[in-house]
Amino acid sequence: MATLLAPPFELPSHLSTLTNLADARIGAEIIECSDQFFAEAKRMLQFEAPIFIEGEFDDHGKWMDGWETRRKRHAGYDWCIIKLGVAGKIHSFDVDTTFFTGNYPASAAIEACYAPDGKLENADWQTLLDNHVLGSSQHHIFNSAISEQVFSHVRLNIFPDGGVARFRVYGQVSIAQQQNDQTLDLVALKNGGRVIAFSDAHYGHPQNLINPGRGVNMGDGWETKRRRAPGFDWCILALGQAGKIEKLEIDTAHFKGNFPAQVSIQAIYIEDATDAQLIPQSMFWPFLLNAQDMQMDNIHSFVNEILSHKKISHIRINMIPDGGISRVRLWGKAL
Repeated sequence: MATLLAPPFELPSHLSTLTNLADARIGAEIIECSDQFFAEAKRMLQFEAPIFIEGEFDDHGKWMDGWETRRKRHAGYDWCIIKLGVAGKIHSFDVDTTFFTGNYPASAAIEACYAPDGKLENADWQTLLDNHVLGSSQHHIFNSAISEQVFSHVRLNIFPDGGVARFRVYGQVSIAQQQNDQTLDLVALKNGGRVIAFSDAHYGHPQNLINPGRGVNMGDGWETKRRRAPGFDWCILALGQAGKIEKLEIDTAHFKGNFPAQVSIQAIYIEDATDAQLIPQSMFWPFLLNAQDMQMDNIHSFVNEILSHKKISHIRINMIPDGGISRVRLWGKAL
């Protein structure tokens, strides 16, 4: 049986620094759906691109990598409720019908609510996307009608039935305020950390650096292409809350023949700067961690090596000269 991979898809630049709040890797999950006869809804939330296996069938019919409902023979439509991995402000959606050619929905609409306690009985569902036409085997990027309100759950409605390969909800994590005496990973995605900019992400996006847990493979990290010119690769991250760093970790899990020779970290505390302003300024930020030699597939912990600072709000990770890092952790207290 031949396996087909999804064709390459380049995420629009305005979405590249946003978080997919519906990523199963950060805890997004299916709460309920009207039907999932042909394919389980949880497949929509996978990070990996969809695949198509020719000749693969199960007890219900053709195996599909996504959510697929049976053919509707009465009035109505199918729907699926998703608990976001982290509550946040929603800016855009990707309704991906890759490999669904004769069985994609005619259209889709999206609603959302804020129910941090998980009680949806009396939830106030608001329309973020009016009913929009969908096409065969393609990505559909839609903007949210409400982008400044925090939501914890979304409801994908498909009309009248059919299949969706992947569903992504791009937005900004809502920062949960912490006690000042609590030690936490200040750059973690779940604590509001986000990507500002990066030099290259050919093999893996720097967003992965702040995901929960250790990386599951090389694809679950930040990896650049091989550098053939002077210089080094870098990425800029914003902390969820400014704070003082007590311990720093750089994890090269699964990177063995392609880990960086060295990594250094610059840092700054700054208020009210636009993302575009931070990029040129970052070259001159003071160092939080001087260049340190890296080892393959290893967690590197630094305490005494952390340079003196009061508090920081942004960091720039320099990967010298190129390669891959799985995770970065900045343990400290919010100030």
